[in-house]
Amino acid sequence: MLKKELIDQVSAELSLPKQDVSTALEIMLTTMRDALTEKRRIELRGFGSFSIRSRKERSTKNPKTGAIMNIPERKTVHFTMSRSLKEPLIKAE
Repeated sequence: MLKKELIDQVSAELSLPKQDVSTALEIMLTTMRDALTEKRRIELRGFGSFSIRSRKERSTKNPKTGAIMNIPERKTVHFTMSRSLKEPLIKAE
């Protein structure tokens, strides 16, 4: 689902102008980005949680040239789904 499709669906469900829903979504995403930048955990009950994790530095081989490359340590966003999201996904298989 694209961001535009999400805005359209929420707008139709709540009978709100698309511009208002778009603004609310932008505020929500900005707030989430700021919280993750500050290394704070985001928990959306019934959906899941987002947190920051560190990936260790590692070495790998470039498949094209065969040269050894060092990949530095970096931060990534980790998502853990809630049980109420996980169960329907498992049943859908």
